[in-house]
Amino acid sequence: MAAGAPPHGAPTVEEQEEAAGVGILLQISMLVLAFVLGHLLRRRRVYYLPEASASLLIGLIVGGLASISNTQKSTRRWFNFREELFFLFLLPPIIFQSGFSLAPIPFFSNFGAIITFAIVGTFIASIVTGVLVYLFGLIHLVYKMPLIESMMFGALVSATDPVTVLSIFQELGTDVDLYALVFGESVLNDAMAISLYRTMASLRTNASSQNIFVVILRFLENFFGSMSTGVGAGFISALLFKYSTLGVENLYNLESCLFVLFPYFSYMLAEGFGLSGIVSILFTGIVMKRYTFPNLSEDSQRFTASLFHLLSSLAETFVFIYMGFDIAMEHQSWSHIGFIFFSIIFILVARAANVFSCAFLVNLVRPPHRKISRQYKQALWYSGLRGAMAFALALQSVHDLPEGHGQTILSATISIIVLTVLLIGGSTSTMLEALHVVGDGNNAHPRSLEDQENFEGDNVGNIELNNVEGSSSASKFKLKLREIQRSTPSFATLDRRYLTPFFTSRNSDSDDDDPSKRSAAET
Repeated sequence: MAAGAPPHGAPTVEEQEEAAGVGILLQISMLVLAFVLGHLLRRRRVYYLPEASASLLIGLIVGGLASISNTQKSTRRWFNFREELFFLFLLPPIIFQSGFSLAPIPFFSNFGAIITFAIVGTFIASIVTGVLVYLFGLIHLVYKMPLIESMMFGALVSATDPVTVLSIFQELGTDVDLYALVFGESVLNDAMAISLYRTMASLRTNASSQNIFVVILRFLENFFGSMSTGVGAGFISALLFKYSTLGVENLYNLESCLFVLFPYFSYMLAEGFGLSGIVSILFTGIVMKRYTFPNLSEDSQRFTASLFHLLSSLAETFVFIYMGFDIAMEHQSWSHIGFIFFSIIFILVARAANVFSCAFLVNLVRPPHRKISRQYKQALWYSGLRGAMAFALALQSVHDLPEGHGQTILSATISIIVLTVLLIGGSTSTMLEALHVVGDGNNAHPRSLEDQENFEGDNVGNIELNNVEGSSSASKFKLKLREIQRSTPSFATLDRRYLTPFFTSRNSDSDDDDPSKRSAAET
């Protein structure tokens, strides 16, 4: 055999290049089809088949056709979904855009409730799911896994991704508080789920340190360390763009390039310290939108906002397409079908424990007109779809749990994502109408995030006045309520008087860069 010749039966270089071209063409074609189909569905107001569901179905159909043809091996080779690609290039834009698109006024006006649902609620959901998986495994009703691995599974499936529900919220119009609760919880919930998963994974590799205080310490170190890295990177970028005056010198390209690089700087810095890059880039997005974005020129603002929205849409659509493709072509661990079935039931129970217990805590300190209603609780429970983050952590579990548990977890997670996206996502509009939280019967149903900001800005003062007046509640309740009311505007005051003037080139109290929003806030 000639030197350098491929082994007998192996594809030649030309055949590999041809297969690579076919694979890339297939991926681009599916992306184009998904975006065109999504546009047509939105235009015709077909809510029972959201964009994420359409992308999943496209992947399922194409993967099914490839699996019954003689091109399965070559197609599988060039449609291989490497973890490095996902964690370095697909997931960061999705997470950054989540933080970057966060509207500050609705978020901070519901900050206490959002933190309760995202941190306390995610912890409850993770523990409930993990304990149920472990207990049912002990009595041999489901696939048996050790306690730590059950907790890892509980942590990764507690990450919600209600992108489908939120898009329908905006199309139909819903109350600003409900939208803010669902969106804010989903943003911070990812950070909590990642930190819980990494903490449990570290306990598995270091079994000698399974002390409860060590577990708590490691979690706090991972979560707040990653958050501090992201916030610090965001503040550094704000000061850089404030004093560099790149926009004044018409260096728009350089300005935009630096702005795009900072999120990845935050991500890699956290990973270099052994923290979570995803949590870091999430908080970088929140800080950069609030303090760095106003320092950009108008041209750079338009470009960067469009670019991150584009990258996030491409990445998320590709992830859902791949999940459908992977189900059709990859050998999944379907032998433990009972584990998959009960896992779906477990996450529904855990979501209910999360929502109703946290809503009870929030309602204890809220005035009567601000309490979370029964309809909102049901809508929050129904909005717990799973998506890109749960899939990413399930992929990671295949390598973290090499004994076969990881593959079972991946199969169960994919099944949960498909079920929640196709069934729950497709029936969201019917659920919202049944609960009477959308449409003309709703007193407040802004059509976009901008409308939500204006609505919240106009009503913050009214809410505060009503709260000060008080009611016939007990004095102890009034004292607690007033403490919360005093702390609620304290961050806004700190932001307006100190943070915004220090980190931005605009000393005025601007909630966003749109002049219409600033005028609405001032009035």
